[in-house]
Amino acid sequence: MSVKANPSGKQIIFTIVLYLVVGLGSGFVGGLLGVGGGIIIVPVLFLLFSQSGQYPSELVLLVAVATSLACIVFTSASAAYAQIKGRRVLWSVVKRLLPTVLVGSILAGYLAPMLQPELLRIGFAVFITLVALIMYFDWKPSPNRQLPEGIRAAPIGFGAGLIAGLAGIAGGNVIVPTLVFFNVPAHQATATASTLGVPIAAAGALSYMLLAPALAPTYPGLLGYVDLQAFVFIVVGSVLAAPLGVKFAQRLPAATLKRVFSLMLVLVAIRMVV
Repeated sequence: MSVKANPSGKQIIFTIVLYLVVGLGSGFVGGLLGVGGGIIIVPVLFLLFSQSGQYPSELVLLVAVATSLACIVFTSASAAYAQIKGRRVLWSVVKRLLPTVLVGSILAGYLAPMLQPELLRIGFAVFITLVALIMYFDWKPSPNRQLPEGIRAAPIGFGAGLIAGLAGIAGGNVIVPTLVFFNVPAHQATATASTLGVPIAAAGALSYMLLAPALAPTYPGLLGYVDLQAFVFIVVGSVLAAPLGVKFAQRLPAATLKRVFSLMLVLVAIRMVV
């Protein structure tokens, strides 16, 4: 689709419907897998902004990532609420990872404009592919392995927050397989990742808003790097669909949930490369 500088009423309606559909899909996926839905939002917005010429090439990925993080705040909040009601969240893990998760997510908004997108995408794709292979083939961790405590857990939280902020995701792509690696059951890992996704996305989105140069005079639809129109309508769809994803996730056996998650990670890897 090509969106012109002065779009017609039909084009505006089509764009709004597209954002709503993206929101519904990302919300369902976020609730199902605890990943916030960024694996859908970022590539779709990247494609739309690239083809429309709405933003210059150096801004397209930044706007897609920042807008995704802003949307994920609400997607993750809706999914996390459902998970909390179901009492599946491991609050001890949330408290252990939260401080460094926030540091990593905030730092991403500062580093992203200075990094080359090509190298970032390829490196992240390789990492995600390795994680997907481990989960799909149901690799079994040592039964004695436990999640580190105290300062030893800092690299896990920092890495999850940084990767999430750079890729426009809620961190579930890193947190879920990491928790499974430390013998956390898949459903609890997903629920905990959804809950951590709220502060990860919020800190990242604020960073992209506050650290961006003054773009509003040239691009009035932006708040920092966040596209406000896309944000509003994607959020509406995602908040409606996220609880449905949570309910559906509880009907799947743990092994099936891990395989579905691994396939979603492969999609992330493909998106990062292509």
